[in-house]
Amino acid sequence: MAGILILIGVIILFILLKQPGRKKELYQLPANTDALLLEHVDFYRDLDDQGRASFRERVQGFLSGVSVTGIGTEVEDLDRLLIASGAIIPIFAFPGWQYNNISEVLVYKDTFSSDYRVEGDDRSVLGMVGDGALNRQMIISKPSLRSSFRRGTDGHNTVIHEFVHLIDKADGAVDGIPEYLLAKPYIIPWVRRMRDTIAEMRRNRNRDIDPYGATNEAEFFAVMAEYFFERPEMLKERHPELYEDLAAMFGTPEGKADTGRG
Repeated sequence: MAGILILIGVIILFILLKQPGRKKELYQLPANTDALLLEHVDFYRDLDDQGRASFRERVQGFLSGVSVTGIGTEVEDLDRLLIASGAIIPIFAFPGWQYNNISEVLVYKDTFSSDYRVEGDDRSVLGMVGDGALNRQMIISKPSLRSSFRRGTDGHNTVIHEFVHLIDKADGAVDGIPEYLLAKPYIIPWVRRMRDTIAEMRRNRNRDIDPYGATNEAEFFAVMAEYFFERPEMLKERHPELYEDLAAMFGTPEGKADTGRG
């Protein structure tokens, strides 16, 4: 009888542990989190005190559910904070948003090839959302991770770029149309502007936009998100309609959502 009760107890415990709503153990942020974010993340620096507290909470939540693993390199506290920052920045205006399509970020020592090789030629990839055997994983090269948050005006951020791909992917299609962020009446105008701009880029116009954005609609959306978060004033001046589209998606003082930014 005692053995049966023990068995029942083990089964109940197993069921409780497997419950999807059960809270995961919170990742413990390093004591110098605020200092590191202030030093390296412009978006965080521009927030007021309430916004910064919310940002740190979102970073902690992300790192509690997504592991960060070094491949041939050591992952430091700063690396984890930068990855989480790149994840939170594009969704900061949406407190309820969580990434349900990623469980691990792999940090490679250097660039890699499209088939994930870290040796040989054709190692030009800086970041990639995994597929197939690497589904629910993202790969980021450590040099690109660090340079993405280095102060400057290049308009590039590989980490934001890759997480925007995940946002795009959340509706089931990586097509440059983030249906969870864009209200239906605005989808057709966005698609029209996106395709017109890609056509102009392929005719060597709009040279201020990274030409990689002309690859396809998915890459255009990710490239424009980089531009939006890295150089918003220039984007607003040179491409006001695209800026307004992106502001409506991601939320800014000019857009639909209050981000807490000062």
